[in-house]
Amino acid sequence: MIVIDGSEGEGGGQVLRTALALSALTARPFRVERIRVRRARPGLRRQHLTAVHAASRISNARIEGAALGALELSFRPGAVRPGEYCFDVGTAGSTTLVLQTVLPALCLAGGPSRIVLSGGTHNPLAPSFDFLAECFLPVIARMGPRVSATLERAGFFPAGGGRLSVEIEPCERLSPMELEDRGPIRARRARAWVSALPAHIGRRELDTAARLLDIPPDGLRLEEVRDAAGPGNALTVAFETEALTEVFCGFGRRGLPAEAVAEGVAREARTWLDAGAPVGRHLADQLLLPLALAGGGSFRTLEPTQHTRTNAGVISRFLEVDFAIEPADGSTWRIEARARS
Repeated sequence: MIVIDGSEGEGGGQVLRTALALSALTARPFRVERIRVRRARPGLRRQHLTAVHAASRISNARIEGAALGALELSFRPGAVRPGEYCFDVGTAGSTTLVLQTVLPALCLAGGPSRIVLSGGTHNPLAPSFDFLAECFLPVIARMGPRVSATLERAGFFPAGGGRLSVEIEPCERLSPMELEDRGPIRARRARAWVSALPAHIGRRELDTAARLLDIPPDGLRLEEVRDAAGPGNALTVAFETEALTEVFCGFGRRGLPAEAVAEGVAREARTWLDAGAPVGRHLADQLLLPLALAGGGSFRTLEPTQHTRTNAGVISRFLEVDFAIEPADGSTWRIEARARS
C-alpha cells in the first residue's frame, strides 16, 4: 500500500484526487494521512467525499475513513468498470474536479462511459466548465480518447445546482504529446455569465476585457442564465492559438466592481500572452497526469506553481515516470515526463 502525507507540498485536495485517479487506474491501494490539515477547514469536505465515492464506484473499491472531516483515508480498488454514472456533489463544490478524479481510468477502460455530474460548474477554486470544454478536453482528444462535455445547467457559487454530462470513448493507450510552441493567435473571445443579476454587469466586464485584451466585437458574448439555482457571475476569456485554446476565468462577488473582475482576468491572460508559452499555469497542472500515462511528452509553460510540483510528486508515487521541471528561457519553463529507467 502506498502511504501519502496529504499535508506535503501544496497540501490541498488535489493530492487526494490524483491518488484516487491513479489508484483506480493502476489497481494499487493507498492510504492518505493528514488530509488538508493546514486548511482553515481541514479534512474531507463534501466535494472530496463525492470524488472518493465516485472513484470507488467506477473501480469497485473498498474504502475506510470516508467521513466528513476525516484526516485519513484508505482506498483499495478493484477492476475499473465503464458504464453510466451519476455523481451529485450536493453543494456548489466543483463538478469538474470530481470528473478529474474518474476521467483518467475511464479514458482507458474497456468500453464507453457516460457521466452526469451535479453541483458547481463555475467555482472560483476550480476549473470552470468553459476551461474543461474549450481547453482541456480538446487537448486530451489529441492523445487518443474522445471526450465531450455538455453544460445542461450552469451552477454558480454558493448555490450550486448545476449539471453537466460527459461522454467518453476510451482508447487503448494515450499517445505522447509535445506542446513547445504556441504559434499565432487565431481568435480572441470573451463570454460573461450573469445569473439573477443585472445584465449591465456582464456588459461592463466584456467592455473592459475587449479594451485590455484587444478582443473584437464579434468575439464578445453575454450569457444571461435563466434557470440557475441562484445568482452568479463569471467572465471567461479564450485565446485560440495554433497549438491549443487557452482559457482564463474570473468570478464576480459582492462588492467587487465588474471592471475589477475583468482586470483580474486580463492580468492573468496578459502574463501568459507576454511569456509566449502555449500552456498556462492551470492547464500545466492538468496535463501532468495524461503525459505520465502516455509514458512521455513535454510542454512549455509559465513558472510552475506549488500545486503543479505537488501533483508531479504524487503521480511519481504511482507510475514509473519522473518529471523534469526546468527553466526554458527568461520567462518560460519546460516540463517533461520521462519513463523511469
